[in-house]
Amino acid sequence: MPMKTVDELVAYFESLTPEAVAKMSEFYTEDAYFRDPFNEVTGLAKIQRIFADMWGPLIEPRFVIKERVVQGDSVVLTWDFTFRIRKLKPEETRLIHGLSLLKLAPDGRVRWHRDYWDAAGELYEKLPVIGAVIRWLKHRMG
Repeated sequence: MPMKTVDELVAYFESLTPEAVAKMSEFYTEDAYFRDPFNEVTGLAKIQRIFADMWGPLIEPRFVIKERVVQGDSVVLTWDFTFRIRKLKPEETRLIHGLSLLKLAPDGRVRWHRDYWDAAGELYEKLPVIGAVIRWLKHRMG
């Protein structure tokens, strides 16, 4: 397996497609760990399923890497994720700001991936019904 660079990894995330998810083994180890606000899995096939499933409910999901910090085998990426929701105002583009902390294997592939983003404020709060409840709670607590 040739060494992967952070530039190649960033390009991979920014050009992610269902076809690219099938090639994820070029960028993730077989036993990689992944966690975000909705998922916690170990294993490449499970990570691929999470990424592949984005194209069901979402239209044009896209990551734009805003900043990167590399120190040893650790990489921090800040990103914007834009998408439209197929069954909820599909004409409206939505945006989530997030951060990924990655740990790289000696060959440059990702062995550990943790995403941090505000699911309540950046997603749930903007949805009907549950959004109204979250906004009410924030108002009451503020």
